[in-house]
Amino acid sequence: MAATAPARSPQGLRVLGVDPGLTRCGIAVVDVAPNRTATLVGVTVVGTAAEASLDRRLLAIDEAIEEWLDRHAPDHVAVERMFAQNNTPTVMGTAQASGVVIAAAARRGLPVALHTPSEVKAAVTGNGTAGKEQITAMVTRILRLGAPPRPADAADAIALAITHAWRGGLRGRGLDTGNLTSPRRESRFPTAAGAARAPGAARGGGTAAQRAWLEAERRSRGTSGWGSGSRV
Repeated sequence: MAATAPARSPQGLRVLGVDPGLTRCGIAVVDVAPNRTATLVGVTVVGTAAEASLDRRLLAIDEAIEEWLDRHAPDHVAVERMFAQNNTPTVMGTAQASGVVIAAAARRGLPVALHTPSEVKAAVTGNGTAGKEQITAMVTRILRLGAPPRPADAADAIALAITHAWRGGLRGRGLDTGNLTSPRRESRFPTAAGAARAPGAARGGGTAAQRAWLEAERRSRGTSGWGSGSRV
C-alpha cells in the first residue's frame, strides 16, 4: 500500500516504522511535519512461511528492509520494543526479526529507537491499553486515509513511526541509540502539585491523553505486546 505524498519537507522527519515478526513483519514510512501533520509514504507487510528455515525467513526480512531503506531514505528507524512473554518462541522470533532491522539501520548510520506497544497506543489513541481496531481507526484518521490500512500489522508499523516523530524525533530528542530503548527521561507531562493545568485538562493532572501517556510510561516495563497472537 502506498500513498501519494507531497514533496518532502527538509524541516520534517521521515521515519521507517517496523512491527517485527517472522510470519508477518509490518513496514511503514511516514513523513511528519514540524506541526505534527503525518503523511503516509508507503506501507507493506512481509510474510514468510512457518515451514521455511529460519535463515531464509530472516533473509526475506533483511532484503525487504534493505529495499525500503534504499527506496525511501528515512531519517530515523522505529521498532517495537519486546518484553519477555510466556510464549518464548514468539519472543525469540520477534527478537530475531528486530535484530535484522536494527543491523540494517546501523549499516547506514541511521538512529534507531525502540517503543513499547503501550507507549504507541497512548500516543496515537490516548489509551495505553487500546485494541487493534482503535489503533487502526486513529491511524486512518491521523493520516487522512480513505480506507484503513490492512492487515493490522501495517497499522502497527505506521503507529510506531508516528509515535517516534511525536515523542521528540522532530526536536532531535526521543532517541537513546546507545541502549536501543525508549527514552529514559522525565515525562513531558508534569504532575507536581500546584502545576498549572493545560486548557481542557481534567482535575487530577493533565488531559485524558496525557494521563494515558503517563500510565503507558509506568507500564512500559511490563507490557506483553500488541496482543495479536503469535507472529512466529
